[in-house]
Amino acid sequence: MDQLALLFMLLLGALLSVPLGARFGLPAPVLMTLLGIVLALLDFVPNVDIPPELILPALLPPLLYAAVRRTSWRQFAANKRPIFLLAVALVFVTMVCVASVAHAIVPGLPVAAAFALGALVAPPDPVAATAVAGQLGLPRRLVSILEGEGLFNDVTAIVLYHVAIAAAVGGAFSPWEAGLDLVLSAVVAVAVGLALGWGSNKLMSVLGDPTLQIGLTLLVPFVSYVAADELHGSGVLAVLTTAMFLAEYASDADDVMTRLGGHTVWDVVDTLVTGVAFGLIGLELHNAIRTASGRWTELLGWAAAITAVVILVRLLWLLPATWLTQRLHARRDQDEDIPTSWRETVVMWWAGMRGVASVALALAIPLETDDGSAFPHREELVFVAFGVIMGTLLLQGLTLPWLVGRLGVRADTEREQEYERGLALRAAKAAKRRLKEIEDVEELPEELSEQMLRRAYDIGVRISPDLGDEERREAMEQRARRVKRVRRIQGEMLSAARHEILAARSEAGADPEVVDRVLRHLDVRSLR
Repeated sequence: MDQLALLFMLLLGALLSVPLGARFGLPAPVLMTLLGIVLALLDFVPNVDIPPELILPALLPPLLYAAVRRTSWRQFAANKRPIFLLAVALVFVTMVCVASVAHAIVPGLPVAAAFALGALVAPPDPVAATAVAGQLGLPRRLVSILEGEGLFNDVTAIVLYHVAIAAAVGGAFSPWEAGLDLVLSAVVAVAVGLALGWGSNKLMSVLGDPTLQIGLTLLVPFVSYVAADELHGSGVLAVLTTAMFLAEYASDADDVMTRLGGHTVWDVVDTLVTGVAFGLIGLELHNAIRTASGRWTELLGWAAAITAVVILVRLLWLLPATWLTQRLHARRDQDEDIPTSWRETVVMWWAGMRGVASVALALAIPLETDDGSAFPHREELVFVAFGVIMGTLLLQGLTLPWLVGRLGVRADTEREQEYERGLALRAAKAAKRRLKEIEDVEELPEELSEQMLRRAYDIGVRISPDLGDEERREAMEQRARRVKRVRRIQGEMLSAARHEILAARSEAGADPEVVDRVLRHLDVRSLR
C-alpha cells in the first residue's frame, strides 16, 4: 500500500465513521483515531510521510473555517470572559504546570524544551470537542464555550510554542521580546484577516455565480493562513478573523443557492478533513513504537504523568473559573454563556481532548539547534505528546457519552423552542410588513391579497406550528398532508422526466451539455 492508497482509505473511513458513530453513540473523531491505530499495527501499511511543516497549513484552515461558520461574532463577544479564561489563561497555566513536571521527571530535559512540550499539549482540540458535543445533545451554552475555547486556544498555544522552540534552538530567551512577538503576531493576523475578508467579500459580488463563490470560500482559509504566516503573524487568528468577517458581511439573504450549496460543500469538507486529521493521529503509533523500543515502561510513565497533569489542571482551573464567572455574571451579560451547575462544569472538564494542533506541533519540533547539535530529547517529547493526545482522545472521548448520560446534562429544548417561536413570529411579521408595502403601491385583488396574507401567516406556522390556534393548526395539518401528497405525485412525475432525459444522454447524436442543462433545470425544480 502506498501513501495515496492510505489517504483514500482514511477518506473512506471518514465517511463511514459518521453513521457508525451515530449508531454506537461514539464520536466520529475517536473512531477515526482507532482506525488509524489499527492501520498503524498492520505490516503492509506504510508510515505516514508528510512534512511536519505542512500539517498545520493543510488541516487547520478548513477545520477552523468550518467551525466559525457555526458561530457568530456576537456570540464570541458575549462570551469573551469565559473564552479568555479558557483559551488564554488556562493554556498558559497548563503550559507552566506541564513544563514544571516534565523538567522534573525527564532527566536532562532543558527548561525551554519542557515549555515547548507544555505549549503543544495545552490546547484542547476544537474539532474533537465540538464533534463530541454536537452528537451528545449538550446545552447550547456549553457548546458555545467549547467552540470559543477551541478556536482561540490554538492561537495562544502556537505563539507560546514558537517562543519556547526559539529559546530551545537559540539558547536565549527574552520575556520582553516574547511579549512583543505575541502582540505583533496578533496585530498582523487581524490585519491580514480583515483585509482578506474585505477583499473576498468584494470578489464575491464580482464572481456572481454560486459555484465560483463557493470555490472562493474553499481557497480563502488557506490564503489567509499562509499570508499571515509569511508576515510572521498568527495563521490561526487570521483564518478566524477572515471567517468571522465573511460570516457577518458576505451573507446575502436572497442568495439561496450559494447558501445551500455552501453548507453542503463545507459539511463534506469538514467531514473528510476531520476524518483524515484524526486518522493521522492514530497512524503516528508507527513512530511511537519505534521510539519506545526497549523503553516502554519509562516513556509510558512520563506520558501518563503529563496526561494526568493536563487533565487535573483543567479541573482545578475550571472550578474556580466557573465560580468567578458566575459571580461576575450580571444582568447586562445575559447573552453570556456560562455553566449553570457543577454537572455542566464536569462535562466541560472531561471534554478537553487534545488533537490535530498538538500532533502537528509535536512533529514540527526541529531536529537540530542553532549550534548543530540534536534537539534535546526530541523523540521523547514527541512520544509523550502522542501519549497525551491518545490518552485524552480515547479515555475522555470514549467515556464522555457515558458521563453526560450519568450526569443528566441535556440541551434546554424548551428554551430553544421558545427562541424558534420568536424567530418564526418575526419572519411572519416581516412578510406581512412587506405585503403591506406592496399593497400601498400596487392594487391587488381582494382575493389575492387575502391569499398572500394567509401565506405570510403560514410562513411562521410552518416554522413553529405552536403559533397557530387549534383550528389553524388542524387546517395547517390538513394542508400539509395535501401538499405532501401533491409533492409525492409531482416528485414521481419529475423522477420519470429525469430518467427520460438521462436516457437521452446516451442516444446517438445527443449533446451532453444541453442534456445536463435540462437535467439541472429539473433538479432545481425538484427542490421547490
